[in-house]
Amino acid sequence: MDDIGWLDATAQAELVRRKEISPIELIDSAIKRIKRQNPVLNAVITPLYEQARKAAAAPLPNGPLAGVPFLLKDLMTEYAGAPLTAGSAFLSNRYIPDRDCELVKRYKRAGLIIVGKANTSEFGVLPTTEPRHFGPTRNPWDLEKTAGGSSGGSSAAVAAGLVPAAHANDGGGSIRIAASCCGLFGLNPTRARTPLGPQYGSFAGGLAGEHAITRSVRDSAALLDAAAGPDLGDPYWAPPPKRDFMDELGEPPGSLRIAFSTGSQNGLAMHPDCLRAVKDAASLCAQLGHQVGEAAPKFDGPWLVERFKVLRSVECAWQIDDWARRIGRTPQPDYFEPVTWAFYELGRRTSASAYLLAWEDLQRMARDLAGFFTEYDIYLTPPLAEPPVPIGTFSALAKNPLEAVDRIRKFAPFTMTSSVTGQPSMSMPLFWTERQLPIGVLFTGRFGDEATLLRLAAQLESARPWAQRRPERCAAPL
Repeated sequence: MDDIGWLDATAQAELVRRKEISPIELIDSAIKRIKRQNPVLNAVITPLYEQARKAAAAPLPNGPLAGVPFLLKDLMTEYAGAPLTAGSAFLSNRYIPDRDCELVKRYKRAGLIIVGKANTSEFGVLPTTEPRHFGPTRNPWDLEKTAGGSSGGSSAAVAAGLVPAAHANDGGGSIRIAASCCGLFGLNPTRARTPLGPQYGSFAGGLAGEHAITRSVRDSAALLDAAAGPDLGDPYWAPPPKRDFMDELGEPPGSLRIAFSTGSQNGLAMHPDCLRAVKDAASLCAQLGHQVGEAAPKFDGPWLVERFKVLRSVECAWQIDDWARRIGRTPQPDYFEPVTWAFYELGRRTSASAYLLAWEDLQRMARDLAGFFTEYDIYLTPPLAEPPVPIGTFSALAKNPLEAVDRIRKFAPFTMTSSVTGQPSMSMPLFWTERQLPIGVLFTGRFGDEATLLRLAAQLESARPWAQRRPERCAAPL
């Protein structure tokens, strides 16, 4: 049963479908693994074991992932009866939704069984998962290192074999950063590919989207098939795919035009391991028959960060004020971490016109970037400029919280660009350091074109498989 924990979600669902294992046996094995590993990892902050067992004992939908254990990140996504805290003491014991959001409804129709809620940074502000309220999530590859963020609870749980896949969301890199740190596959889909309703129409002007962190490419495609498509009343939605995303995996990607960059155009300092990772991926793509050359879209990195800071601070202020209105509680500094409160105050001081001007500038940049993708099919970079950093790296900025903005850029300089433009972007675990720390590689595609990314991902997964890699402390049966 412990070995089953290392199978991907598709394989686990196939065992259930063939009646080689029952859903309750599969769920109980996941619960056993969580109880054994979570005290060290701190990936799961809200166990939902009884609800999961009840769901597993009842007739399941005839979905593609029926009986598979799954985690929900404790940010944005509402699951009836389960507390939602967004990683913050401000919401602790204050909000338990009485309904499922649309995304959770779709996950349930696919047959997934929710076994718990995963840790997140407070309101998703930081690219690590170390909320003061719940404590840090530790990276299974090195317990002293970050699991990334803000989806670090999800990534640590999947990397340690607790569950085969977990929900995550991304408003500047949160899926891809966490996937990179933990050696997993993390796709951030095209803007509005998956629904945010009924609570939200457009989260933070379209910066944030929902999907998952997975062990395999096919699991990501299957989850996207289950979740994609507009909901009633959505303000806008992504272009419909030509066919199911799972069907793309069997198609060859052809000879793609791939531009790779190490960020030197924008004066970024790149850790040698990250530099090696992107060059190694570029070489692998060339060996597979793709047209690979060094090139990058032209934009000013610090200029982008300053405008992104406006968006994220206003988003932080909006999130807190929205929750204050919903739970009837007045925000006070003591309820929040220093960095979160600094972002909140900055957002509150920002005028509406300054916010819209920042969006105008960034949307103009997005048009320029769209031109780059008429010449190239894929843009290849590292997601991170350094390997997973030690836990405490960002909390050490508490005395001067707005320094966090500059530190975020130095740590994750590439992920925010596609969040602004709404393009699909995926981190793939193609490289490990000599100390066996994973280094992700980031591939960004055209708006609406997850299909090309998934075809390429399937090809790279076949050429450079990673499923056999397990963190040393988790390599034996759990």
